[in-house]
Amino acid sequence: MAGAIIENMSTKKLVIVGVILLLFQAFSFMVGGLIADGAMVTIDVGLAYRDDTLSEWTEMAHSIEQRKLNCSFNTAKTFENEGRYYECDLLPFMEVGSVAHKYYLLNIRLPVNEAKKINVGIGEIKDIRLVSIHQNGGFTKVWFAMKTFLTPSILIIMIWYWRRITLMTRPPVLLEKVIFALGISMTFINIPVEWFSVGFNWTWMLLFGDIRQGIFYSMLLSFWIIFCGEHLMDQTERNRFSVYWKQVGPIVFGSFCLFIFDMCERGVQLTNPFYSIWATDVGTELAMAFIIVAGICACLYFLFLCFMVFQVFRNISGKRSSLPAMSKARRLHYEGLIFRFKFLMLVTLTCAAMTVIFFIISQVNEGHWHWGDHTVQVNSAFFTGIYGMWNLYVFAIMFLYAPSHKRYGDEQSSDAGPNSGEDIQLTTTITHVDGPTEIYKMTGKESQE
Repeated sequence: MAGAIIENMSTKKLVIVGVILLLFQAFSFMVGGLIADGAMVTIDVGLAYRDDTLSEWTEMAHSIEQRKLNCSFNTAKTFENEGRYYECDLLPFMEVGSVAHKYYLLNIRLPVNEAKKINVGIGEIKDIRLVSIHQNGGFTKVWFAMKTFLTPSILIIMIWYWRRITLMTRPPVLLEKVIFALGISMTFINIPVEWFSVGFNWTWMLLFGDIRQGIFYSMLLSFWIIFCGEHLMDQTERNRFSVYWKQVGPIVFGSFCLFIFDMCERGVQLTNPFYSIWATDVGTELAMAFIIVAGICACLYFLFLCFMVFQVFRNISGKRSSLPAMSKARRLHYEGLIFRFKFLMLVTLTCAAMTVIFFIISQVNEGHWHWGDHTVQVNSAFFTGIYGMWNLYVFAIMFLYAPSHKRYGDEQSSDAGPNSGEDIQLTTTITHVDGPTEIYKMTGKESQE
């Protein structure tokens, strides 16, 4: 039996997020004691904790797990090479959602039963090494500070945005509702519930974080589809969520599949931190297949979004044919609006590209310890940069698409002279529901044309 006491030096700091332990076993080569192909090692493991050196240990979890050994011996298997170590892949061992206690005790036992062929044909064990992956103190302080600052910022702009909408005499249009829902999902992922993990042993923090991020992903991807679509639709097709079911439906289904995949591992780890979907061949193949399919779907989504943005640009270019007939001041006003809108669409594409890249890398990073020499890691700068980009983008969208109470078009329509007819045709809608911006109204194709 092997025992290890792990002192959590981070309890005086803010490093209370999560720990992943990977088990590495060093096997010695012996003639007559070779490791069999596909050998399975059975591990009887237990985890306990205490908060001072005098109190008794309290058991957190206990389980009997099996892991498949994947070892190789690169030299000749002769008597002269006895004692040399096999080269073995890392094995997933344990994952916990929070480390709120001061000391942890880890007991590892390898029972042997020749009749039941338990731990038979695994060679001679010389050493056991543990590799710990955790969130360090410096990153945690930055992460907590960002969430604490950004939560009220997005909440205030969201309240201001919805108040501007309620002041209008018309009901909210679909685009405004979706922007508000995007703000809610951003606020939900911003709430710094991690502060409570300092004093509470909430083992579900990792699962809860994945659920929050999944909700935001589905809302953000759906918003981009509706955002582009509302600048393409005819007035008779606008402002109806049912129009987008073919695009939004697969996004919701994909998010649900992500949730199921997450529950298959981290859901089970709520009661058994030693469980891993990568422990079996079937689980490994399913997990890798899921990651590959998710990456392909993310790339296809981005290509479809690029096509929709191209369609929006072409739609706006067609509307520019009406600008030369306007007065100079009004023409310059709309040219400025078009330029700023195109810039916003390019920013949207950039944000979408970075989000897709981050999603793919995050999925690969989830299993990079299981893929041998092929590793992809997400550093803290990239992680916090993407998170800050999301908040800045949502803040900008709510600020720019808040309904304006200025009547620029109405004030100048009386001064437009003989061009007033074309101005009204360009800036008004056929229905009683006006859009949130002049660009929104301008891109709507008149069904009477």
